Amino acid sequence: MSRLEERIEILEGDLTEMDTDAIVNAANNDLILGGGVAGAIRRKGGDAIQKECDAIGSIPVGGAALTGGGQLKARHVIHAASMEIGGRTTVDALRRSTAHSLRLAAERGLKSIAFPAVGTGIAGFPVADCAKIMLRETCRHLAGKSSIEKVCFVLYDGEAREIFEREWKLLRAEQANRA
Repeated sequence: MSRLEERIEILEGDLTEMDTDAIVNAANNDLILGGGVAGAIRRKGGDAIQKECDAIGSIPVGGAALTGGGQLKARHVIHAASMEIGGRTTVDALRRSTAHSLRLAAERGLKSIAFPAVGTGIAGFPVADCAKIMLRETCRHLAGKSSIEKVCFVLYDGEAREIFEREWKLLRAEQANRA
């Protein structure tokens, strides 16, 4: 098993239960914690997270912002803005918000981060495309110098987990063929 394979983990479960340095919120660019992953983070983490988001204000689509974790086990929440409120996630926005989230975590010296399948819920982005983009961006980031030791993808059901596992297997095979 390569070093990269040891640093990426794909799980089925509840993102809000992850005991990592940070969890990633599938956010809108106004950082309003409404439904989906954001709503679950607000319910479990408390209003302090939304108050920090309000203080930050809007960020560009494709950007990311960091807040505390409130009452979550995770110490921080990274809000990956992959859409506008009521909008859809695009390939470019997902790629940039994933990369920005990883850079932000590394800049803060974080060692572990957990992502949901950003944009696949309310924003309607296809899970297989999400997996390809997020896994590629994660590999790209981890190929460089980074404080991040573990990246978890925490998927909401078995079907999403299987799709991420399949895409991860295909990506590893593609990388092995290039080597």
